[in-house]
Amino acid sequence: MKRLSIFTRGQEAQKKQSDLHTVRRVFQMVGPYRVKMVLDILIIILTTLLSMVTPLVIRAILDDAILKHNIEHLFLYAAIGLGAAVVGGLLGIAQTYLTNIIGQNIMRDFRDRLYSKIQLLPFSFFTSTRTGEIQSRLSNDVQGAQTAVTDTFVTAITQIFNAIITIAAMLYISPFLTLISIILLPLFLGLTYKAGKVRRRLSALVQQTLASMTATMQETLSVSGILLIKTLGRQQYMQHRFKEENKKLTDLGIRQQMIGRWIMFLFTTFFIFAPAIIYIVAGWQIIYSSNQSVGITIGGIVAFTTLQNRLFTIFSSLFPLQINIQGALALFDRIFEYLDLPVEIQDSPHAQELIPEQVRGEVTLRNVTFSYKRENSLLFEKRTSQNGQEANHTSVASDNAKAARRDVVSGDLRESERTIMDQAFPSPQGMVTLENISFSLKPGQLVALIGPSGAGKTTITYLIPRLYDVDEGAVEIDGQNIKDVKLASLSALIGVVTQETFLFHASVRENLLYARLDATEAEMIAAAKAAAIHEVIMGLEEGYDTLVGERGYRLSGGEKQRLAIARVILKDPRILILDEATSSLDTHSERLVQTALESLMKNRTTIAIAHRLSTILSADMILVLDKGRIVERGTHQELLALHGLYASLYAQQFSHQQLSAPVLEQR
Repeated sequence: MKRLSIFTRGQEAQKKQSDLHTVRRVFQMVGPYRVKMVLDILIIILTTLLSMVTPLVIRAILDDAILKHNIEHLFLYAAIGLGAAVVGGLLGIAQTYLTNIIGQNIMRDFRDRLYSKIQLLPFSFFTSTRTGEIQSRLSNDVQGAQTAVTDTFVTAITQIFNAIITIAAMLYISPFLTLISIILLPLFLGLTYKAGKVRRRLSALVQQTLASMTATMQETLSVSGILLIKTLGRQQYMQHRFKEENKKLTDLGIRQQMIGRWIMFLFTTFFIFAPAIIYIVAGWQIIYSSNQSVGITIGGIVAFTTLQNRLFTIFSSLFPLQINIQGALALFDRIFEYLDLPVEIQDSPHAQELIPEQVRGEVTLRNVTFSYKRENSLLFEKRTSQNGQEANHTSVASDNAKAARRDVVSGDLRESERTIMDQAFPSPQGMVTLENISFSLKPGQLVALIGPSGAGKTTITYLIPRLYDVDEGAVEIDGQNIKDVKLASLSALIGVVTQETFLFHASVRENLLYARLDATEAEMIAAAKAAAIHEVIMGLEEGYDTLVGERGYRLSGGEKQRLAIARVILKDPRILILDEATSSLDTHSERLVQTALESLMKNRTTIAIAHRLSTILSADMILVLDKGRIVERGTHQELLALHGLYASLYAQQFSHQQLSAPVLEQR
């Protein structure tokens, strides 16, 4: 039991240290606005001093004006009180303006940093984290933190100065009565501390539940999500799931409110009890004094109880502020959790830039071994050691990643998303995906990757643009390890066409120019013509300015693929990575897409996951993968002669295909 107590105290100390670290990091963000912050604090102090005028004026009015029948002093003190109130109000407006400028700009900086950091995170982060969870950090958490900066923190500073100046004014009126009032304060502090611990824990749970519910809404209310739900008839299932999460959020909200309400009940009772003690003590002094000065007057009692009520009001407002600060720290912790994630794939200090015009396009994989690991992201497990014992802590994002995994198993995600999630969560953990892969592709050649599902074909296409880093071996372009190449120049060299085409909810023009922002109108049209999509675009109501809809849903599958191909043609990459699946298209669209693909592959070094016989026959080399290894390599005829895995796959998948377009000439 004693050992457990020591361990708990150690955890508390570590938590306080963590809170201080978080506060320091938040105040570092204030650096660019330091002058405005100092001016804001000065205005707060001046406004607080002016607020002390009212109780002192009340004492003067009672003792010096009314009791002495001095009408001139009555008007003078009333004018002083009115003037102080007007000036204080104007200063309050200025202070609110400054506070919002500071708070809004700090949150803008947070959003910019957070979005920029997320852009730099490895591909594994996005395959293991639901989009709704990421959006929750950028919107809900930052919005909550903004409230903390513009309201909670500034109000806390204001109330602290209020408390100091109020106590000084009380001491000026009666040190003895001030001592009595201060003795009662520990009751407030004890309640505040205990309530803060509970509310912080509940605040974290609320944010986790809110993030999970947001993720659910984002997935299930998207066009793809709602289409899947309706076609599978899962409406009632999703309604039940949403109701469960919504009920959990509601219960947590009620618990939050009730805890605060019980504490406020105790405070309200105390507000009645504390002034009564002052009236009794001060009244006793006045009643039983022997015609000697007792150091307190009727006006002094009224002014003191006003100040005392103000003091306890300050502490009663500090109570929810303390809770809000605890909740805000939880939000900042979630924001900093993302900001602190390591950028696993980044430019090395000696990285060089490859000039596209000088790149020949030779691609080599040299003894490459790779496996998907959970450790690729810090969002899975955090291990901390305390007093020789190890405790495992799972983050909010980990919970959501696991929820995404459950969605995959239950069939709530598309097949392509299921494949990615299976890669992000390999089973068993650490299973080798690629082992000792070696091949070299000369400039302008085409290599076709074939093999059963899970053989590692897609993984190879991820390693070349450095979406992941190899565990062993090297990926080289023109003999240079891509780890020594600047990522921006590597991206400029490589074009990728995937099975699942993604288009922004923007115009056709914007989607095409996304590949190359400085492209001319003529270059854009030429790319569209090469992809056999120009005539379709011109047939739209607004031509190239037509909105394609979310994820391009205003276009057919074949039109979306040809638009994606045109986008890559416009980019004009030296190296092309291609997953040319056309199985979901009708015959006409398939032929058009295949023609566009052949136009795209000309004179480019191409790595293609082959789904068509035409690509296989035109390949300079075919790599047959199975269980992460290259088991066969050669041309079509050479591999057929081996009567191995390729011959079996050919008989099952390709022999029935009829060439819909002429085979590309061997290069």
